[in-house]
Amino acid sequence: METLVNLIAIVVVILLFNFMIFIHELGHFLAAKWRGLEIEKFYIWFGKPIWKKTIKGVEYGIGSIPAGGFVALPQMAPMEAIEGGDSENRKNLPPITPLDKIIVAFAGPLFSFLLAFTAACCVWIFGKPADALHSTTVGYVQQDGPADRAGMELGDRFVSIDGENVDRFSGGLSGVQEKIMLSRKDPIDIVVERDGKEHTITTTFEVEDTPWYKRRAMRKIGVAAAVEMRVASIEKESPAAKAGMKIGDLVTSLDGHPVHSIAQLGDLLKEREGKTVPVALMRGEEELLLQVDSIVPKDKVTGKLRPNGFPMIGVAFVNSYDLSLVKPNPMEQVKDGVLLMYKTIQAITSRNSNVKIEHLSGPIGIGDAMYSFIRTDEAVRRIFWFMVVLNINLAIMNLLPLPVLDGGHIVLAIGEWISGKPVKLRVLEIVQTAFVAVLLTLFVYITSKDIADLSIFNKEDPWGSNGFIWPPLEAVNPDASESNTL
Repeated sequence: METLVNLIAIVVVILLFNFMIFIHELGHFLAAKWRGLEIEKFYIWFGKPIWKKTIKGVEYGIGSIPAGGFVALPQMAPMEAIEGGDSENRKNLPPITPLDKIIVAFAGPLFSFLLAFTAACCVWIFGKPADALHSTTVGYVQQDGPADRAGMELGDRFVSIDGENVDRFSGGLSGVQEKIMLSRKDPIDIVVERDGKEHTITTTFEVEDTPWYKRRAMRKIGVAAAVEMRVASIEKESPAAKAGMKIGDLVTSLDGHPVHSIAQLGDLLKEREGKTVPVALMRGEEELLLQVDSIVPKDKVTGKLRPNGFPMIGVAFVNSYDLSLVKPNPMEQVKDGVLLMYKTIQAITSRNSNVKIEHLSGPIGIGDAMYSFIRTDEAVRRIFWFMVVLNINLAIMNLLPLPVLDGGHIVLAIGEWISGKPVKLRVLEIVQTAFVAVLLTLFVYITSKDIADLSIFNKEDPWGSNGFIWPPLEAVNPDASESNTL
């Protein structure tokens, strides 16, 4: 059954990805038809065709390299390097006006925007999970971490970062996590509220070491949001189960230390490894104090303690993220998508940012994200939202004024309009071919990072607990990534 579910998810991902490409290229195709241009080919994907058919003089096909698609228009800038067009045929065709070129080039991004807006209307009608951690209160400060050294304290409430207000810990551009990751300043200026007064904290950041074949980690300052520590599930035969802990219990402190986050709980357990520690909790209106063993669990395969293992108590806590349905209007969604792309490009091009080209995703990374969404409870709603973001990204990236991209065609057409004559064909061929080589190199580089980050390679369940959190390794190790830890 699991294999069938995975297969269906993969097929859906492929269909969705190709649908987006098709809509983008359909814009070029229809605009070319409208303006009377010669159309040689209309292909999804590149490379040697695995299927093709000629209809009314146009060759339709599917390529063997799953990395995009194209409409071969010989009267536009030469693209034989990737489209396999006929350069001799172009010489016999009448020239077209710069306006025709601009309209045809712009039509692809326009159709991507229209698809994004259509998906945004679906989100507006059907809603999507908020997927946001609204807490802005500090519930954990990593000992000797950047925030700790800068003087941040438990209970501080984030107000702004680098002059921009925040209203959540993560789940949008107004989130603490996102603003720190996309920050272009070093050090980072953070305003917090403490005891009713605002304080400015200037902190550096840390970037976790990653293997060379993976993407570099993002900026972190060593804090986590304060969340409700309510037990959602308990592993059988775990220390928590043996101590009498029950689902629904609210953990309030460990060994007299108030507990506000999973990361903080992990630190406290690590400091008391091998000991029995008092855990205070609320069960309804009743206050209880349980004695729980802080131990490193054995690997269920080998029966041995895992090297560098962390003590755990065998519970999972209620998800602190807001999963309620929200229905933002279409224009708000499009605006947020454009702003996200702007911030991303701004960060990539900044010398002071840790966001680089390697953090972009290619078809494999995008497909993996879709695959993850499809396997959630709100798959359709999340996919609609992802279609909004992805198609806006596709449109904006294609409008960049670079050779081969639609924006490059537009720039060439404007130059031709101003000068009254097109750029020499030989010059265009050299520039286009060189840039194709650059794009292919970037594609291979980004794809290698996508493969290394595939979710199927990063779903460790070392304790054999089917996802039950003891807490998991990421939660108890302050140096590892955690969804609500910076």
